[in-house]
Formats: sequence, structure tokens, C-alpha cells
Amino acid sequence: MSGVPASAAGGSSSAARRTGPRGTAGPAHGPGERTTPRGAAVERDAAERGTTERGTAERGATEGGAGGRGGKIAAAAVNQASLWNVANLLTMFRLLLVPVFVVLMLGNGGYDPAWRSFAWAAFAVAMFTDLFDGHLARTYNLVTDFGKIADPIADKAIMGAALVCLSALGDLPWWVTAVILGRELGITVLRFVVIRYGVIPASRGGKLKTLTQGIAVGMYVLALTGPLATLRFWVMAAAVVLTVATGLDYVKQAIVLRRRGIAERRAALKDASKESEA
Repeated sequence: MSGVPASAAGGSSSAARRTGPRGTAGPAHGPGERTTPRGAAVERDAAERGTTERGTAERGATEGGAGGRGGKIAAAAVNQASLWNVANLLTMFRLLLVPVFVVLMLGNGGYDPAWRSFAWAAFAVAMFTDLFDGHLARTYNLVTDFGKIADPIADKAIMGAALVCLSALGDLPWWVTAVILGRELGITVLRFVVIRYGVIPASRGGKLKTLTQGIAVGMYVLALTGPLATLRFWVMAAAVVLTVATGLDYVKQAIVLRRRGIAERRAALKDASKESEA
């Protein structure tokens, strides 16, 4: 007999069971609790599930990054495809109408009322679409670099074709054609010259000029006689006056814009030199 109480001996045996094989403390089990093979299997399963979930999360993050890159590529493709929006299609259609108008205008010698009526229809469609393509582009965010370049070209192409045909047929003096086309081309060049200083906004006078020119040229395209022929003369006279007046206004705005831009640039250079000296 060792003289050690049984309870103490049992406590030592219990403590020994709770101590790992290398003296490390194992899981704290209460009285009567012990680690069974089933419990160990459950712990191993939980650890494996955690590893699997982390791997899945990492794969998801990788795939999400790839998906983000794919989304950017798809967005870029959509932006490239926006060239074929309805506003640009109307502009292209207007450009295609120019040779059609010339053929109809000069058909059968250029003085056949029926052919002139068809030519007027083509001209009217071109002017009508001109009112909508720009509005659609601004309203629905369809503005593209192609539209910025092609739209004014289409406008001047149909108007220039009509004026040249009318003067070639002897229906309109050549000086009228020269004044209108000279103003349009000159203002276009002026806009590109001063674009480094800012943009000259379209004025109400310019819009009224465009409308008056369209009405006047349309009336000359039709084979009108009598009072309507007299009326078209005065409408064209008003168009010429508005053409010259708005052209001079654009020149004035361009000069002011250029002077302001030069002054701002000089002030910026002076401020930059002062900062560098300080």
C-alpha cells in the first residue's frame, strides 16, 4: 500500500490523460469527457472544409478579376460600336443624298418641273434630318468624333450642291453662291483656328440664317412662277443679309476669344515664373 488516497491517484490519472504525449496540453475535457475517434474525424473534416472554402474564395476572386477585365473589354466594344448610332446613320444618309440630289436636279436638262420636284424632296429630307441628328446626339449621349466632323460636312455639302446647281442652271446669280459658300467655309476655318482658345457657340442668328437659307434654296429648287417666284427672291435676299451679318458676328467673337485666351495664357506664364523664382 502506498498510502496515497484513491481520489488523488484518480486525479493524477485524469491529469495524465489530459496531457499530450509530449507534455503539451490537449483539449480541455470535463469529467467523463474524452476525445473519441469520431470527434477527431469531425475536427479533421472541419479543417478540410475550411481549406476548401478558402481555395474557393481565392478562385472566385481570381475569376472576378478576370470577369472585371472581360467587362471592361465588352464596354470598350460597345463604345466602338456606338459609331453606328442613329444620329450618325442620319448624317451618313444625308451625305448619300447629295449625289442623288444632283442627279435629280440636273435630270432632263435641269428644267423639268417633275425632276425638280423630286430634287426638292431629296433636299427637304436632307434639311429635315439635319434638324434631328444633332438633337438626338446631344439628348441621348450619342456624340462621336465621326459625328462632329461629318455633320457639318453633310450640311455644307447639300447646301453647296444646291447653290452650285442653281447657279449653273442660271436660276441664281453666282455672287450669291459665292457669298454663302465663302461665309460657310470661312467660318469653319475660323472655328478650327481659335479652337485652342475656346469654342464659338452657335447663336440664334446662326440658326435663323440656316433656316432662312434652307427655305430660300428650297423655293429656288422648285419651278415656281408668279408671286411665289417674287417671294423667293426676297427670302433669298434675307438669307444673304443674315449670312453676312452672322458671319461678321462670328469674326468678332473669334477676335474677342483669341485676345482673352492670349491674355489668360500670358497671366498663367507670369504666375508660373513667379512661383519658380520663389
